[in-house]
Amino acid sequence: MTTSSKEEPGWGSQYRLIATDKWKAKSAAMGKAVTESLVEYAQARPGMRVLDLASGTGEPAISIAMRVGSQGHVTALDLSADLLEIANDRAQQRGLQNFSTQQADAHALPFPDGSFDLATSRFGVMFFRDIGLALRELRRVLQDQARACFLAWGPIEQPYWQTMMGVVHGHVGGPLLQPGGPDPFRFAAPGSLSAELAAAGFRDLHEETKTLPWTWPGTPQEVWEQARAVSVPFRPMLDRVPENLWPQINSEVLAAIGRYVKGENIEFGTSVVLASGRK
Repeated sequence: MTTSSKEEPGWGSQYRLIATDKWKAKSAAMGKAVTESLVEYAQARPGMRVLDLASGTGEPAISIAMRVGSQGHVTALDLSADLLEIANDRAQQRGLQNFSTQQADAHALPFPDGSFDLATSRFGVMFFRDIGLALRELRRVLQDQARACFLAWGPIEQPYWQTMMGVVHGHVGGPLLQPGGPDPFRFAAPGSLSAELAAAGFRDLHEETKTLPWTWPGTPQEVWEQARAVSVPFRPMLDRVPENLWPQINSEVLAAIGRYVKGENIEFGTSVVLASGRK
């Protein structure tokens, strides 16, 4: 997902897009439980007009479009036209006629006031450049009483991150994430996302941390390749790795991931934050 007009280096790179396309089926399978959790949390109903922010390759927008039916409509919004093209192709493969994409910045939404009955965002809110501005802009385009529902990463201290980025950081030291850069764990602290929603004028706030399946249907080598390609916030750290260290790091990462292998899958599990507010 892309949320700011000031895109981070490499975020829209051809390499990342190729990786996104290469692993889209397995990435979707890994994120299935997380997507389903947000869809259930949002409680979309038939006929609703829904905005999915930072939609990337189309979830949960596609799943929600299947819920709102032919009388409803879902708009998947992202800055990356390339990612939205993947989302549109996925929607067309499912025969969805109530789904559209919109390339735009979450901080300046190109919609009239009160355009939507519901808003969602999966793993996007952490990357808003100006969280207050983006949430106020989102509140503007919602109908009165409409909800905004978000899913964000919990703490970095969980298997998916520690087996890969944690191992790399143990070797190279320095900042795990670039100071002032994108931070996937920005709202891991309980209550931090709710506080931003309250400051933006949302009410009837709710927040919970939930443990969900996060299972890669393949090999450790595959998930490590996928993570290196798409985990853009960690790119500065990965770029600090001396070439001669990579063989040792790769060996340790694969061994660490191996502890979560069960049959033909890698069962990491994950901790996520669900938060919502009402206009």
